[in-house]
Amino acid sequence: MNIVQIKIEALIPYVNNARTHSDAQVAQIAGSIKEFGFNNPVLIDEESGIIAGHGRVLAARKLNLNTVPCIKLNHLSPAQRKAYILADNKLALNAGWDNDILRLELADLKELDIDTDLTGFTLDEIGSLKQLNFEAATEEEQGKLDKLDPKWIACPNCGKEFDLRET
Repeated sequence: MNIVQIKIEALIPYVNNARTHSDAQVAQIAGSIKEFGFNNPVLIDEESGIIAGHGRVLAARKLNLNTVPCIKLNHLSPAQRKAYILADNKLALNAGWDNDILRLELADLKELDIDTDLTGFTLDEIGSLKQLNFEAATEEEQGKLDKLDPKWIACPNCGKEFDLRET
């Protein structure tokens, strides 16, 4: 497979492309291309019809690029091409995440001063990955807690209050 640079205006979007791209998502793709480069070529057929990469082409237009890297897939029959257009998008969506590893990777990026927006994860998604810290308190912290006489305690997850006198 050879990667070739093709002029954007020569590329033909698939008229029945079922995948949609919001302006916000196109902006995310553009940000990724700007930061990391155009690392994922557009897949095209022998007539320069887009098989995969509609969002990348929209982002390239937003960035005023004249050409994009493409790979011609001449080996697919028309039926295979039609099926692959769906498979390319859906199969990636069927993957899951290891939240523990994801949390560590995002934290590492933050420590390296990398803008985590470039990953496509929203602040809400990143926030939902945070774990509660149940590490043992220091002696000083425990001493402060021992001086308290709480009658109520709230669950840190749901906020429900419990009467400690009933335990």
